[in-house]
Amino acid sequence: MHKKVRAMGIAGLLLLMASCSPEAASQDKNATSREFPRPDRMVSQAGDTEFSTEAARDEAGEAEFVMDWAGVQPGTTVADIGAGEGYYTIRLAERVGRKGRVLAQDINRGALDRLGERVTREQLDNVAIKEGAVDDPRLPENSFDRIFMVHMYHEIEEPYAFLWRMRPALAKGGQVIVVDRDRATDRHGIPPKLLFCEFDAVGYRLTGFTEQLKLGGYIARFEVNGERPAPKDIKTCASRYPQTP
Repeated sequence: MHKKVRAMGIAGLLLLMASCSPEAASQDKNATSREFPRPDRMVSQAGDTEFSTEAARDEAGEAEFVMDWAGVQPGTTVADIGAGEGYYTIRLAERVGRKGRVLAQDINRGALDRLGERVTREQLDNVAIKEGAVDDPRLPENSFDRIFMVHMYHEIEEPYAFLWRMRPALAKGGQVIVVDRDRATDRHGIPPKLLFCEFDAVGYRLTGFTEQLKLGGYIARFEVNGERPAPKDIKTCASRYPQTP
């Protein structure tokens, strides 16, 4: 969730280009991700944990529209991946009510600490907080009706490992909701066809899609499809779907 894009230096770009080779991949991949293919695309650098001001997003009706479109109701269990400062976490907690649950997850410990203070201050008893990893959301299995990934998917360094490990967390009939922008992946977005392909490669199917200009992007919905593939059988997608400028 970011309002500023940090420029990548030449040295960083060269390093990223070099990492596409098998030799580099074996050296700089996370030890827990080496069995998964490296994404054949750039990854946005993590920046600010706030995508925009809460007032501006509420004025645009963002959260209400996305929650309605995703079918979030009282009693729904939701994981908010990349929760950041908690814009969606707070609003999801209000929507799902006392019988629902929201798990706010992020890899930014500082952001989670600040969110924890807010959750305590606002006495949100239906919210839990969990720190994740760059290649694993660390979610409990068979637990969530919805998993939200809002303006953060393009920052995941190991998307195939991440999606593969996230899949068991969905309850029966569960859905993944992705909000993002149609931009190159190093510009804090991801082209929709590339997003669809990466999810498909790990055993999800697209069940809904809409572009909303007032949100500055699009929303996609995925569900589990068939058996989860073995990591060695996952095929990368970027070469088939070149990125938009």
